[in-house]
Amino acid sequence: MEDPSAATTLLLNSEYSRLFVEDTDLYNRIVLGTLLPHFVWGPLPHFLQTWLRNYLGGVLLYLLSGLLWCFYIYYWKRNVYVPKDAIPSRRAMLLQISVAMKAMPWYTLLPTVSEYLVETGWTKCYPRLYNVGWLAYLVYLAIYLSIVEFGIYWMHRELHDIKPLYKYLHATHHIYNKQNTLSPFAGLAFHPLDGILQALPHSLCLFFMPIHFTTHLVLIFIEGIWTANIHDCIHGKLWPVMGAGYHTIHHTTYRHNYGHYTIWMDWLFGTLHNPEEDEGKAM
Repeated sequence: MEDPSAATTLLLNSEYSRLFVEDTDLYNRIVLGTLLPHFVWGPLPHFLQTWLRNYLGGVLLYLLSGLLWCFYIYYWKRNVYVPKDAIPSRRAMLLQISVAMKAMPWYTLLPTVSEYLVETGWTKCYPRLYNVGWLAYLVYLAIYLSIVEFGIYWMHRELHDIKPLYKYLHATHHIYNKQNTLSPFAGLAFHPLDGILQALPHSLCLFFMPIHFTTHLVLIFIEGIWTANIHDCIHGKLWPVMGAGYHTIHHTTYRHNYGHYTIWMDWLFGTLHNPEEDEGKAM
């Protein structure tokens, strides 16, 4: 005799799968339909359409956010946020762009695979807010973000502590190690595997934590903006945010401030270094 609960689960997964595919089809049409003629992307399999959407979206997000932010802090507000002698050279920024562009096809493969696994029912994602309700949505989101914070902290820290990982992967990013070599463009200037490893907690979390699918995609989008922001060397002093002031210290000491959005993991595990401590010493 068939288990009713199993049949219900199967039906629910089938309905979820249909809605997930509808969502990704919509996002593909919006991005690809805006940027490319239909005959270029229309015949492609769904998986390749999704990868192309993620790739083009990633490139545009990286270049536009970097260009606009660099224009604002280095030219429009010149000497307001960053002293003239601390502005990175064009050569340094072009090198960062080159590193990021070589890695971008690989970076964007991870969210593409994640979306495929979501569509085929391998994850705990749900497609609509009414599937769980607002309260559960907020609770799940808070837990998801906490797990991602924990995962990215330890992934980043191990990329430093495990010497071969640092030498062959993470050192690519740490050639930018002082204020006049760091810029918003350094945010994605990683070895491809390094960038994938640091984003992996977002994807792994999908397998055991219920999360709204579109919210997950928005959080991935925000990652691109956040990485540009924390490499501009401007200390925002917005506690408990792990802003650029903290991250600049990470690039100069190599042993502190491994965290992501907040200072909590560094505080919890003893690696926090507050930028205001250095300001106090300099006075």
